[in-house]
Amino acid sequence: MTAPDSDVARSTAAHAADSAAPPVTAGAVGPQRIVCLTEEPTETLYALGQQHRIVGISGFTVRPAIARKEKPKVSAFTSAKIDEILRLEPDFVVGFSDIQADIASALIRHGVEVWISNHRSVPGILDYIRRLGALVGVADQANAYADELQRGLDAIEAQAATLPRRPKVYFEEWDEPLITGIRWVVELMRIAGGDDVFPELANESLAKNRILATTDPVVPRAPDIIFGSWCGKKFRPEKVAARPGWDAIPAVRDGELHEIKSPLILQPGPAALTDGVQALSRVIDAWARRHA
Repeated sequence: MTAPDSDVARSTAAHAADSAAPPVTAGAVGPQRIVCLTEEPTETLYALGQQHRIVGISGFTVRPAIARKEKPKVSAFTSAKIDEILRLEPDFVVGFSDIQADIASALIRHGVEVWISNHRSVPGILDYIRRLGALVGVADQANAYADELQRGLDAIEAQAATLPRRPKVYFEEWDEPLITGIRWVVELMRIAGGDDVFPELANESLAKNRILATTDPVVPRAPDIIFGSWCGKKFRPEKVAARPGWDAIPAVRDGELHEIKSPLILQPGPAALTDGVQALSRVIDAWARRHA
């Protein structure tokens, strides 16, 4: 996904006056001017009370909502306004995955310190929060926050252990072509009480390795629940139900086709471990109680 250049430019110009961080005080620890190329570092830094350090964010950031009002948007996911980022004079840039390698490389060539994380699991997300906190000098707060998130996951898992039945679940990350759920999503479904119908694909970190060549393989797996989270566009359950042969799938037959907004579940950060897993849990819990 890419944001229009004009949108990025307008956002940067509109927020230029807001991009200056407070003067660095004596004894300040860690980077003071941070650019976040994806949403999860922005959400994490806000949660840790370190939003004053952020001088630029991704145009796809929606959490927390206030960040879109306070911070200039200087990047998409696979592209960025390098000149605009450099004008913000960042002392630290945070991105995610090999998909942002070109952005990172360009910034590094200009002498900017860049950290590209590549976590793909629930434990990886928790560790990411701890590491990011340590890198910006607030390790204690980050550890406490990660511990709080872990307790929330433990509570959901304990609740799921009481379910009378565990549904078989199919998670669809994209529809053209079909892409199954990434590892942290599958782990969260398991925590919430569901069992992924394509567990052999979950550990594939690259989306291209989780592509189903046709819609046929889903039918014999007979999922009880289908979750759709089509990144960047609205999930269309009627289109899913109309796929050839899918009327035989229990989830389609029973109307168990549910959307989870991609910012809640497809960002490997706090959102997935809170609102994302809770959304999964609500649907799975309701199904299990009905099918006791």
